[in-house]
Amino acid sequence: MRAVRFSSYGPPSVVEVADVPLPYAGPGEIRVTVRTSAISPGEIRLRSGELRDVVPVKFPFRTGFDAAGVVDEIGSGVTGVSLGDPVFGMAPAATRGANADFAVLAAWAPKPPEWSWAEAGGAAGAVETATRVLDRLAVRAGQTVLIQGAAGGAGSVAVQFAAARGARVLGTASPGNHDFLRSLGAEPTTYGPGLVERVRALAPSGVDAVFDCAGGALPDLITLTGDPASVVTIADFAAAAHGVHLSHGSPAGSGADPLASHALAIAVRLAAEGRLRIPVAATFPLGEVAAAHELCESRHARGKIVLLH
Repeated sequence: MRAVRFSSYGPPSVVEVADVPLPYAGPGEIRVTVRTSAISPGEIRLRSGELRDVVPVKFPFRTGFDAAGVVDEIGSGVTGVSLGDPVFGMAPAATRGANADFAVLAAWAPKPPEWSWAEAGGAAGAVETATRVLDRLAVRAGQTVLIQGAAGGAGSVAVQFAAARGARVLGTASPGNHDFLRSLGAEPTTYGPGLVERVRALAPSGVDAVFDCAGGALPDLITLTGDPASVVTIADFAAAAHGVHLSHGSPAGSGADPLASHALAIAVRLAAEGRLRIPVAATFPLGEVAAAHELCESRHARGKIVLLH
């Protein structure tokens, strides 16, 4: 089968589509015929070598956290799903490999009929990340939450999840994305110098929590909350030096992951209620994965970048 991998650090051109053996579902897993899968910003940083001293990579490295497709194999101990069911979900941490013709999933949920295949293929990682971070921050109704980098794949989903909890949501993005953020339920402002003053003008009573999806602004974000414990980042590896928690965006663990399964179930409910969209910035055929990496690396994509299989 075809699968995306890279065998050295470097630019997008090092990514290739290779012929690899077919995977099989283990206990607590399913295998799907993949219809769509997502490009992960974290894997862009892995491929470039930026994180080589933080997250060692064994070559060749198979890519892909999340995918959507049709169930074609069911591992032992799995119930509640049948062959032929349309699902979306996350790959096991040890193997990843969702950017392929067939993928094993360790956490999954029924594909909401409200979503296109492109939306479903880009959903699982962002949904799990948003739930994990908002749970750690204990975001609840009546609070004011700032999402730094709110127009990207994870940020745009986090805006909707926080709003669904009843929080007031502020979001940073470039001016061209402000109407987009309003459509998701956030009050927009810009990032960069003067951030503290702009946010305080919107929320004079203060910000209760910050979810940082962009990186590079931790001192300002701490100033806004007054407490490093009220800031969680998924993008800034200088977090520990500031006393901020870095929440690692990783696929599901071995077998059905409770947090991931919980997050995906919430997503299905919100989608049915018309309260969760998965913004898709662009789609690419699997064979054009290098171009997809190039767009993701530009950090100008609004929403998820999705491969069509």
